[in-house]
Amino acid sequence: MATVAFIGLGNMGGPMAKNLIRAGHTVTVFDLVAAACADLKQAGASVADSTAQAVIGAEYVISMLPAGKHVASVYLGDSGLLSQLDASVTVLDCSTIDAATSREVGAAASAAGIGFMDAPVSGGVAAAAAGTLAFMCGGAEDTFPKAQMILKD
Repeated sequence: MATVAFIGLGNMGGPMAKNLIRAGHTVTVFDLVAAACADLKQAGASVADSTAQAVIGAEYVISMLPAGKHVASVYLGDSGLLSQLDASVTVLDCSTIDAATSREVGAAASAAGIGFMDAPVSGGVAAAAAGTLAFMCGGAEDTFPKAQMILKD
């Protein structure tokens, strides 16, 4: 089982994180909405006070955020997560965002030696809860097997 940081616990992210917990992964979550964090804590997740705290010791970082500007602010820049992660971490952004932002984050991850997968989902809230989402993955060929290991759960 893996250690996962999950960022973004809205209608899609919350159920996705719960599925990872049910599958036996160790999950630390972060969201700006305290009630979403409390719900995941009750499901067995650890709750972090920040994105930076959430990723400590993580093997995977999964994000499910509302828009490209949120993804960019979480990952890019001097205080972004890509500046804090090492090459052993695999980043999976499941947000449905603009291609330009996804490419920018992917290029920054690659430059830092971090495996990155753009992995938006299809299936809606019911599929997120049932664990039957379809992931459309884009990224480096050698990152895909690592992504598969966690996305199957």
